[in-house]
Amino acid sequence: MEKIIKLNQIDDSVKQIKNQCQTIVLVGGCFDILHYGHLKFLEKAKKDGDILIVALESDEKIKKLKGEDRPIHSQKQRAEMLTALRVVDFVICLPLMKSDQDYLELVKKVKPDVIAVTAGDPKLKNKKEQAKAISAKVKIVTPRLKTLSTQEIISHLKISSDRRCF
Repeated sequence: MEKIIKLNQIDDSVKQIKNQCQTIVLVGGCFDILHYGHLKFLEKAKKDGDILIVALESDEKIKKLKGEDRPIHSQKQRAEMLTALRVVDFVICLPLMKSDQDYLELVKKVKPDVIAVTAGDPKLKNKKEQAKAISAKVKIVTPRLKTLSTQEIISHLKISSDRRCF
């Protein structure tokens, strides 16, 4: 089975996983510049099930959320980096998700047993409602580490390059 899947391929993949009585953990995000915080989050999320599925935001969504100079890596590149990690079983390359209803439909298709999040997730309320709709649970697996964010890394790189003397 291919590790990078499209939204329209989810039904077949989930059916195979569920037929093997394996538990699914779902996480979502941008994962633009893969860093240590991402790795720890994914490792801890994986401990809550057999199969870890990453719902990967589209380039368009990241641009809307983070600004015109993002993403740094394309969705395809981000998906390939994520699937290279041994803890990630599948990556779903999302189209532009426009509403909470779009995410609810995704959750209904994936049918995770656990939706893993970081502490302080701004969409925690929505994720709890989505989990409730399919009898799943939401689990906070790591604290939010502000010093280990993609934006912090980008800011640090900009400051460092501004200090160079040529």
